[in-house]
Amino acid sequence: MDRVSRFFGNLPGLGGGAAPADAPLVDTAEKVQISSLALLKMLKHGRAGVPMEVMGLMLGQFIDDYTINCVDVFAMPQSGTGVSVEAVDPVFQTKMLEMLKQTGRPEMVVGWYHSHPGFGCWMSGVDINTQQSFEALNQRAVAVVIDPVQSVKGKVVIDCFRLINPQLMMLGDKPRQTTSNVGHLKKPSIQALIHGLNRHYYSMVIDYRKNELEEQMLTNLYKKTRVFQRPTCCLPS
Repeated sequence: MDRVSRFFGNLPGLGGGAAPADAPLVDTAEKVQISSLALLKMLKHGRAGVPMEVMGLMLGQFIDDYTINCVDVFAMPQSGTGVSVEAVDPVFQTKMLEMLKQTGRPEMVVGWYHSHPGFGCWMSGVDINTQQSFEALNQRAVAVVIDPVQSVKGKVVIDCFRLINPQLMMLGDKPRQTTSNVGHLKKPSIQALIHGLNRHYYSMVIDYRKNELEEQMLTNLYKKTRVFQRPTCCLPS
């Protein structure tokens, strides 16, 4: 009985564990901004690992309560199967972050990504456990799932998820407050609904941002003819 009372005492709005009035609330308008560099790295890493799953960490910052910015990613040396992927190696993660800071990447880890080669974007039980470990460190951490097989030119099959607090579901509360229809514009897939979407985790809006240099880089990738200018300083007179 004591365990039951302690459990309900920790729930918001019930007993001593009531949440403060100014506590931040998760909103459906919250979005994840992914840079062109991070997206290309995730696609390249995912295609290199087909048919196995691969994973990596996302670097960026939490701009405000409604925006998470991912500027770069780096791969993790985990081997995976067609269904699950190994846990994160904390030693490699720490050393990698230290080396990235020396190269001018001071951003923090805002989440992780992994690939589902050929079977859509959703989270398995192993993925949910991995996401729980990330959210234990930061409640706003996100999990990105990308399908490098179904992704084609002009359409990237990608989705972003965060877990739903099961205590809120027991009380019948909504996991997020709704102040915008942005989070409801994308129709969920049947596969994701079968595997626990809107029951164990929810989908977040993804926005893609690129600066002028990244736009020039992407434009040059699709040029059929490339012009190479010969250096004139070393040509014989």
